[in-house]
Amino acid sequence: MPESLIWIVDDEAAIRFVLSTALRDAGWRVDAFPDASAALHAFDEAASPPDMLFTDVRMPGDDGLVLLEKLKTRHPDLPVVVMSAYTDIASTAGAFRAGAYEFLSKPFDLDDAVALAARVLGPSTPPVTAPDELPATSETLLGAAPAMRELFRAIGRLAQASLSVLVTGETGTGKELVARALHRESPRAHKPFVALNTAAIPAELLESELFGHEAGAFTGAARRHIGRFEQADGGTLFLDEIGDMPAALQTRLLRVLQQGEFFRVGGRELIRVDVRVIAATHQDLEARVASGQFRADLLHRLDVVRLRLPPLRERREDIPLLAAHFLAQAASRLGARAKRLERDALERLQSHPWTGNVRELENVCWRLAALAPAERITRADVDSALGTQASTVPANDWDAALADWARDALERGDANLHEVARERLERVLLDVALERTGGRRAQAAALLGLGRNTLTRKLGPGRRRTPRDAG
Repeated sequence: MPESLIWIVDDEAAIRFVLSTALRDAGWRVDAFPDASAALHAFDEAASPPDMLFTDVRMPGDDGLVLLEKLKTRHPDLPVVVMSAYTDIASTAGAFRAGAYEFLSKPFDLDDAVALAARVLGPSTPPVTAPDELPATSETLLGAAPAMRELFRAIGRLAQASLSVLVTGETGTGKELVARALHRESPRAHKPFVALNTAAIPAELLESELFGHEAGAFTGAARRHIGRFEQADGGTLFLDEIGDMPAALQTRLLRVLQQGEFFRVGGRELIRVDVRVIAATHQDLEARVASGQFRADLLHRLDVVRLRLPPLRERREDIPLLAAHFLAQAASRLGARAKRLERDALERLQSHPWTGNVRELENVCWRLAALAPAERITRADVDSALGTQASTVPANDWDAALADWARDALERGDANLHEVARERLERVLLDVALERTGGRRAQAAALLGLGRNTLTRKLGPGRRRTPRDAG
């Protein structure tokens, strides 16, 4: 049986985006419409009606109460939830008089909306337990952790405003997915999305990549080349690793952001473009400004709004969902059934430090999909895919392993090493102590020489409370 289908009707793209994301994460299929007319047309054309519908009240054209009345004449048993920021007696009474199942006052907690859907439709099947049903796409931004839900809300709000956005986060967290989501949900969605990793292009070629060049502008320039800004005209340009941009190009980029115009390399024609720029970095740009490596005025232009994408270690509760998604994606590409994780295999994934973040998890899942011998993935399979064994590092040589990790991280240019190392150390100690005590927090805290409240705070909101926690 397919999951129940929920429709959302709201003229605010931000509401459609965040509510759709929350309901999909909970395991339901969701379609969304910007107005009553589009929803009614789809309803009349659909082979089968939705199982539940959320609608706003105040929308262009027919409002939500009119839509409710029309839907009830077509399908009297359809559960309809009416949403409105105007919670007056007339609105609520009118909604229930027309047959609404429930009334939600905006702004509402997404968990309340999910719980309401569960009450109407019954428990959903979370995507993690049915990985074969997950969309096999690499452009899906997934997560149900509080930090990710807040990020989804921010994307929904910002998508409609053509403001510059700076996306920060460690390497491998999925910063380009945030940029693509901002573009996809914006009025520019029908125009190009163009991405450029500024750190991957040699400095001497980067200017031409960004702004294009005329034939004969330099040796080897046999014909005119259209740069990324022109390619993205009317749409969105995503500049990844912006902190590595050479100083001379920072000045040119600032001019484009200020005036929306530039010259191609070797050209005399003034090119004007309408481009929304979304930049991303894993570096501390304020520190680079202080050291003279990045222009402060350019940072201010790029950093109109800042979105932080949390590292995977801060949202470990999302690992089951992400792993199921990547295993389903790999199965689709390999033409096989999606493999499933045994409980101990999943626990092993959740205890891994994931210094490479979501990208590292994706690579591990692809290895598991290709190499694990059975359809059920075991902890031994995960250990093999991670390239580790239980006794990889001698007990008296962990400082050498830490030193190797620090050298590699410094070589990659990773930032905030002290904070990352401290968080990893604490996480390993907490996980091992909880494993030793069977999840009993008070005993684990005592073993580590911590107070129970301190241990609970360090675990954070992502670790669910278990019945044994009372011990």
